[in-house]
Amino acid sequence: MFGRRKKKDAAEGAAGEAEQVVDGVDAEADEEAQRLRLEPAPRPDGPWDSTEVREPGEGRVDLGGLFVPGVDGMELRVEVAGDAIVAATVVLRDSAIQLQAFAAPKREGIWGEVREEIASGITQQGGIIDEVEGPLGWELRAQVPVQLPDGTGGFQVVRFVGVDGPRWFLRGVISGQGAVQPQAAGLLEQIFRDTVVVRGEGPMAPRDPIVLKLPNDAQMVPENVQQEEGSRFAGGMGQLQRGPEITEVR
Repeated sequence: MFGRRKKKDAAEGAAGEAEQVVDGVDAEADEEAQRLRLEPAPRPDGPWDSTEVREPGEGRVDLGGLFVPGVDGMELRVEVAGDAIVAATVVLRDSAIQLQAFAAPKREGIWGEVREEIASGITQQGGIIDEVEGPLGWELRAQVPVQLPDGTGGFQVVRFVGVDGPRWFLRGVISGQGAVQPQAAGLLEQIFRDTVVVRGEGPMAPRDPIVLKLPNDAQMVPENVQQEEGSRFAGGMGQLQRGPEITEVR
């Protein structure tokens, strides 16, 4: 009888411990979900919503869904998905930052979830990820596997930055010297901060890309053709490859 009671007590104790473990796991999962779905933080230094800037076109290139700051000597490349322009890449000497805006829930940020998805995808490819708090907030510093020109494998260092805004999310991908040398990234980070996002009032599903357009006075520049002196902006397809370009002459 005592033996049976001890077994019963032990079983009840084990069940209690198991329930505590499950509760602990559930609590951790809930806490993680809340961390990933935080409300957008204040943006006292940008990037800006179109309602927060009186003259978004002043000193910026009008790409429709984005107003990108113009900087002397920069190239502006655009990335196309199907028939839509979905990203713009600013190139400054040996550095670049790709800008892409997405729709987001009204009161819920998505940068936490996006960071986890990017990190998971890169590590599955054999890359290395480091999540740090940088000048633009939480970011991912990644070593992404790439094929080098001689056919051998190597790694490219890139920084993934992001900011949640009102019903939009702006992501930046910094590559080149700006990804490895802080002094080379300062101007790219300022371009990211001073970008204006035009979400629009129409319905959009979360994570849908905010479509861009070419500047009104843009012109196509054939691939591998040297640009004329005086061209301030150029754009092309592909994040890491030089493609067909547009040039805006000012």
